[in-house]
Amino acid sequence: MIVRLLSVLSVAAILLGSNIFSNDARAEITAEKNDDGVVVKIDGQPFAEYLTRSGNKPIVWPIIGPSGKPVTRAYPMTEGDDTEHKDHPHHRSLWFTHGDVNGFSFWHESNSFGKKIRPECLIRHREFVEVHGGPAAVITTRNDWLDPEGKKVCEDERTLTFGAKGDARWIDFDITLKATEGPVKFGDTKEGTFGVRVAGPMKVDAKKDGHIVNSHGDVDKKTWGKQSPWVDYYGPTGDETVGIAIMNHPSSFRFPTYWHVRTYGLFAANPFGLHDFKGDKNLDGSHTLAKGDSITLRYRVYLHRGDEKQGKVAAAYEAYSKAEK
Repeated sequence: MIVRLLSVLSVAAILLGSNIFSNDARAEITAEKNDDGVVVKIDGQPFAEYLTRSGNKPIVWPIIGPSGKPVTRAYPMTEGDDTEHKDHPHHRSLWFTHGDVNGFSFWHESNSFGKKIRPECLIRHREFVEVHGGPAAVITTRNDWLDPEGKKVCEDERTLTFGAKGDARWIDFDITLKATEGPVKFGDTKEGTFGVRVAGPMKVDAKKDGHIVNSHGDVDKKTWGKQSPWVDYYGPTGDETVGIAIMNHPSSFRFPTYWHVRTYGLFAANPFGLHDFKGDKNLDGSHTLAKGDSITLRYRVYLHRGDEKQGKVAAAYEAYSKAEK
């Protein structure tokens, strides 16, 4: 299904002069299950695919932006182009994990740096709770977090909502982490948590006029480790500039989140990495759930044309922040 989904992109590019990618509120967004997960389309054209497992976790890949081009990295799911360095194979398009959960790293894979370096944890898809299309497509799943011996550490329930209007499209990602087996400690580490790896040409280090900017006006490397309600990462895909903004909803745990965002293309919201982000080992950003407790984190991945100003990211965030959750 992945190969078939990507093969239609050349056809989609031909259709850019029509209204295929200029969706209004009447756009039909469908969600169809297959052997790998769920395929999401807008008016019959590819938008995204939810994969129940890639590496050691569920991911969303590919993700097609408003220009009809992929906006996240293809590697390691496929080779990608020469702008996509073969680094960090655990950075898989769009995902949610964390680098210290009761001492286990769910962020890394066993071959994260080109060789087997650690036993591997697994976030295993257990079941689909809800899958449907409409004016928005909704996918809700339950997942078990398993240590290297297969013992369950905790679980999550996540809901992904796919929407589009005009040139913009978005994915809302709401996840509740539940301590079902016993106490669960989410440790203080920069290696987390809700992540996107942008397409190769978009990254700042590609030197193709890609940039990172946050809500406070910090740019590129100065955005790393800062708290902010939103961060935008924009750059070229083909002949157009597009952007990916990640927004943190005010009802989310520890809003506004800190950001583990890098000029080589990693883009992650992380509410736990306090001592790394502040550069003070005396600080502790960890959080422990007692058995039976839970926390909920809420994000919107907002895809737009142009930079953060052309994409009206600040206004889009204001609208998102007022949505009841």
